[in-house]
Amino acid sequence: MVLRVAVFSTKGYDRQFLTAANSDARHDLVFLEPRLGPDTVPLGEGYPALCAFVHDIVDRPALERLAGEGLRLVALRSAGFNNVDLAAAAGLGVTIARVPAYSPHAVAEHAVALILAVNRRLHRAYVRVREGNFALDGLLGFDLHGRTVGVVGTGRIGTVFAGIMAGFGCRILATDPYPNDDVRQIGEYVDHDRLFAESDIIALHAPLTPETYHLIDAAALAKMRRGVMIINTSRGALIDTAAVIEALKEGHVGNLGIDVYEEEADLFFEDLSGEMIQDDVFARLLTFPNVFVTAHQAFFTEEALTRIAETTIANISSFEQTGRPVHEVSPDLVA
Repeated sequence: MVLRVAVFSTKGYDRQFLTAANSDARHDLVFLEPRLGPDTVPLGEGYPALCAFVHDIVDRPALERLAGEGLRLVALRSAGFNNVDLAAAAGLGVTIARVPAYSPHAVAEHAVALILAVNRRLHRAYVRVREGNFALDGLLGFDLHGRTVGVVGTGRIGTVFAGIMAGFGCRILATDPYPNDDVRQIGEYVDHDRLFAESDIIALHAPLTPETYHLIDAAALAKMRRGVMIINTSRGALIDTAAVIEALKEGHVGNLGIDVYEEEADLFFEDLSGEMIQDDVFARLLTFPNVFVTAHQAFFTEEALTRIAETTIANISSFEQTGRPVHEVSPDLVA
């Protein structure tokens, strides 16, 4: 049986990779450009399945309306699921699936790219050279070799990242509720306070949960050494942006590299080059010469997009055949 799927937040690359993964046309994929939200819920009516991305709002009102119109499956093409009301889905009999892993190397390597770029001011150097300015003032960086790198979260991505930084000759400190032997072989597990106090670079690779929301706040920043570099390729709300801006202004944070931002939903994945950015906090971030921002790009490699598409289609196919996706998310599983 062909399963009709409403695919929200569609870009050209989504069409390309999902169509390739669905090459046998097993499912009827209907690509929709709008993001799922209160105003676009009607677009999903009548579909037994929908495919959502990180900024689609799969909350109780949306689920109630769509479940009443026959929705049975939400297939997330992401690892995170904080945009889904899991309790509401369970109560309505709607199954949630996700892509638990796609390419840890893609995200880990992008985190390293942020470190190198912001440390050596590559963004400023690129613009200068194109303008004929070959002066080196303001571009001073530091050797990574011998520096202490704190890794917050050592799942697949954090573990790959720690290995790369160990290859640079860095000392590795890590924190995670579930330590693993791969990281123990190259570093040391410590508590948050010690990691904050001793790290020259702090990289965030933790999921967004109530416990990790604003993990990096004013109190945490006060425990860090002056000039610390903070890198975030995980979820924007791990960082209290207002607190980090104050720390940047005071010189306490020496460098910031982020691929995510806590209010990114109205910014990232869209071309706003012809508009004024209305987010004053984000606009303030962009004024700092020691801040490097990319727009949720870390996952964006051929290998990762292929794996995301294939896993998403596998989830849909398994649900159609057995009533269960390969990678189901439920309140019990999360607990």
